[in-house]
Amino acid sequence: MKVLIESEISTKLKKMTGWEFHSNSITKKFELKDFKSALAFVNKIGGEAEKMDHHPDIFMHSWNKVKITISTHSAGGVTLNDFNLAKKIEEIK
Repeated sequence: MKVLIESEISTKLKKMTGWEFHSNSITKKFELKDFKSALAFVNKIGGEAEKMDHHPDIFMHSWNKVKITISTHSAGGVTLNDFNLAKKIEEIK
C-alpha cells in the first residue's frame, strides 16, 4: 500500500471537516451528546474497522469525547485506506 505524501494528505483533508494530520496519522476529535452515545459510536467504529480489517486508535475520554487516530502501521504512514476508514466514520456520526 502506497504511503501518501504530505501534499496529497493536505488535499484530501481539505475535503473533510475536522480531520488533521499529525505524526504520520490523521486524527479527529468528536464530542457526542452523552456517555451512551459516545460508547455506541465507538462500537459502530469497531464494527466498520473489523469489516475493513483496518483498526484505528480509539480514545474515549471524559464522558462524551472520542478521539480517532488512523494510520497504516504496516506501510509506515497515511494511505488511501486510512481516508476510506475516515469516510466510513463520518457516515456513522
